[in-house]
Order: sequence, then structure tokens, then C-alpha cells
Amino acid sequence: MLIGLVLHSLRRSHIRVEYSVSWLLAGLLMFLVSVWKPILAEMGQLLGTGDERTTIFFIAFGVFTTVFYRFSIIISKLKDSNIALTQKLAILEFQLRTLDEKQKQAPAT
Repeated sequence: MLIGLVLHSLRRSHIRVEYSVSWLLAGLLMFLVSVWKPILAEMGQLLGTGDERTTIFFIAFGVFTTVFYRFSIIISKLKDSNIALTQKLAILEFQLRTLDEKQKQAPAT
């Protein structure tokens, strides 16, 4: 279901391609783990759970926590870029205003 939702959102341009890759990989991993019983049993032993549903829940929690962490990093970088861009724009506006004032004060030749 997750893979279908991501592909639909990608097709409708609701999500960018670089962000959809994380979600598609997460959906594919969850699909493979839930379908391939030997992997699920092995992961269950590693996690110390006896129930397949609990193992799938733990794996899903780990996968989605990783995806959300990745997006937190991306959002932080975008915020820093926005701050830098805003500062550059303020400097340009100040320089433009200063140049305009100098031009108004200069005598016409």
C-alpha cells in the first residue's frame, strides 16, 4: 500500500523524486520482510521476539525512524539555506537602497 501511495504521489507531483526513493525503499523492505518468512524468522531471532507481527512492527519502527531522521536532516539544511538566502537578500536590498539614495542626492548633469 505504501509503494502504491508513493508512486501515485510521485505521478501527481506531490512528492519530489529524491524524497520518494526513501519511501519506496522503506515500502520495498517492509514488503520483502513481510513476505519472505525465513528473513522474518531470522530477524525475529536477532530482535528476540517470538511473534512475527511484533518483529514486523519493530522493523517498521526502525525503517520509518530512519526515514524521518533523514528528512529531519534535509529540513535542517533547507532552513539554514533559507536563512542564508534571506540575509543575502537583505544585504542586496540595503545596497540597492543606498545606491538609489546616492543617485537622488547627486546633482543632475
